[in-house]
Amino acid sequence: MNATQLKGKWEQFTGDAKRQWGKLTDDDIAVVEGDAGKLAGKIRERYGKDKEEAEREVKDWIDGL
Repeated sequence: MNATQLKGKWEQFTGDAKRQWGKLTDDDIAVVEGDAGKLAGKIRERYGKDKEEAEREVKDWIDGL
């Protein structure tokens, strides 16, 4: 799966994202709208991670879907 496919199937993967990153709220998930960059941004906000680490986590998660 790639970032473009994620955007198209976001509704299907919201539960997986919430399980992966439990600190994300329903509002965070709604704002992300399947955008990998926005997801990384929300992970940075909630977990205090740096940009590269958050982006790597999102990439690894997408690759595993």
